[in-house]
Amino acid sequence: MVIVRNHLYSVILAGGSGTRFWPLSRELYPKQLLKVLSDRTLIQETVRRVTPLIPAERVLVVTGAQHAEAVRFQLAGAGVPKANFLVEPIGRNTAPAIGWAAEAIRRRDPEGIILVMPSDHIIAEDGEFIRAVELAVNVAQEKWLVTFGIKPSRPETGYGYIQAQPKRLLQSQDELTALAVARFVEKPDLPTAKRYVRSGKFYWNSGIFLWRADAILEETKKSLPVLYSGLSRLGDLLDTPDQARAVEEFYRDAESISIDYGVLQKARRVAVIPAPFRWSDIGNWRSLEEVADKDQAGNVCIGPILDLGSQGSILYGEQRLVATIGLTDMVVVDTADATLVCPKDRAQDVKRLVELLRERKAPEQLIHRTVQRPWGSYTVFEEGPGYKVKRVTVTPGGRLSLQMHHKRSEHWVVTAGVARVTCDQRVFDLHVNESTAIPLGAAHRLENLGETVLHVIETQCGDYLGEDDIVRLADDYGRSELKP
Repeated sequence: MVIVRNHLYSVILAGGSGTRFWPLSRELYPKQLLKVLSDRTLIQETVRRVTPLIPAERVLVVTGAQHAEAVRFQLAGAGVPKANFLVEPIGRNTAPAIGWAAEAIRRRDPEGIILVMPSDHIIAEDGEFIRAVELAVNVAQEKWLVTFGIKPSRPETGYGYIQAQPKRLLQSQDELTALAVARFVEKPDLPTAKRYVRSGKFYWNSGIFLWRADAILEETKKSLPVLYSGLSRLGDLLDTPDQARAVEEFYRDAESISIDYGVLQKARRVAVIPAPFRWSDIGNWRSLEEVADKDQAGNVCIGPILDLGSQGSILYGEQRLVATIGLTDMVVVDTADATLVCPKDRAQDVKRLVELLRERKAPEQLIHRTVQRPWGSYTVFEEGPGYKVKRVTVTPGGRLSLQMHHKRSEHWVVTAGVARVTCDQRVFDLHVNESTAIPLGAAHRLENLGETVLHVIETQCGDYLGEDDIVRLADDYGRSELKP
C-alpha cells in the first residue's frame, strides 16, 4: 500500500449550485463553500479528509469559472498548487470534468489511481472512510471501477441506486467487502424505492469513486468515443501556452453527460463497496438527519435555537435567535435576508422555490448579504433606486484591487481602523470618522496596513449598481478584470 500511495490522487468536484439547500446556499455561493456542521466549509472538510492518504500536491480541484475565486480562496491554506485547479468555462456534468482530470493525471503518472470526491458531502467517520478507500485501491489495481454504496436508511426517491451481486465477492478486508455491480438505477418512484430497500441488495449511489486513470479513460473510449477524442486532443496541449484555448474548445464541443450514465452503466468491471461510514450529500435539508447530532426529541438544532416541545424537526439559525414551539417534522432555516419554513417531507421542493425566485430575479436566490472576498468581506445593508449601502471589512494586510467603475461613484467613511486610500494620483490615509468621495471613473483602491480589522461604510450612487461594473487595473489575487 505504501508504494501504491505514491500513485494515489484525488479529484474533488466543486461545481453545482446546491439549489435544494437554499436559503443557506445561493447561486453565487453554493453549498460546498458553506460551513454546515463544523468551523470548516464543506470543501475544506473534503480536502482535510483526503490528505491523510493523499498529499495536497496530488489533489486536483475541478470547479466552474463562476466559483473559482471563492474555491481558491477557501483552499489557500491547504497547499493545493495553483496548477491543480481545473477551471471549467461552462458546466458539462461530471464525465467531461472527470475525464479532463483523469487525462491530466495519466499524463503526469501512467500508474495514477484517482479518488473522485464531491466537494459538498459530509462523512462522519474519517477512519472508516480511509479503511474503505484502502480496500478500493486494492480492487482498482485490477482495473475495476469502484463505487462506494450507502446502505439505504429509507426509501429515497432523490438518489440513484446501485444493485450489488452478493454472490460475486471480489475482495474483503476487516469486515469490508467489495462486490460486483449488477446494474445502476436512476432515481426510482416511491414504490420501487421501497422494494429496493426491502431486498437488501441495493445501495444509494454516493457519487464517490476510485479507479485507475487509464481504466476510466479506456471505458470512456468505449462508451463515449467522441468525448474521449476531445480529451486526447486536450491532453496533447496541457501544460503548454495553448492550454487555455484547448480547454475552451473541449468544453465548447463536449457532451453534457454524467460519468454514471455515460460510462459506468455500460462498463462490465464495476465494483461497489458498502460504505462503513455515515454519509450525506446534503441534497436537501432533510438529509442532515443522516449525519447531524439530534436531541432527545429527534430534533437537529444548529445555531441559536430556543425550542419548546418540538419533535423530529430541523432547526437552523445563522445569526438571529430562532424560537420554536411544538413543531413536528418541520424544517426552519433562518438567514440574514431569507427564512424557509416547510414540512420535512417537502424539503425536495425547495428547488422549485428557488426556480420561482430566479424567475422573479430575486436577489435572495443569487447571493447573501454578506459576501466573502480574499481581502475580507462586504455586507449590503440597504439598496434602492440609485443607491446601495455596504459595510466593507478588510483584514490586516488585505487590499482590494486597483479598480474603476463606469456607472457609479462611491463615498467611504471609516468606522474602525485606518484605511490607506488610492484615488487616481493621490494616496492618503483615513482615520475613524473621516471620509472621502470616489468619483465615477476614478482609479481607486482600499487597503489595510494596520494590525486590526478595517471597517468602512460605502455608499454607492448611480443608475446601475451591479457587482459586474468593475474594471480591475491591478489585483493581488489573480482575478480577471471583468469579474467582481
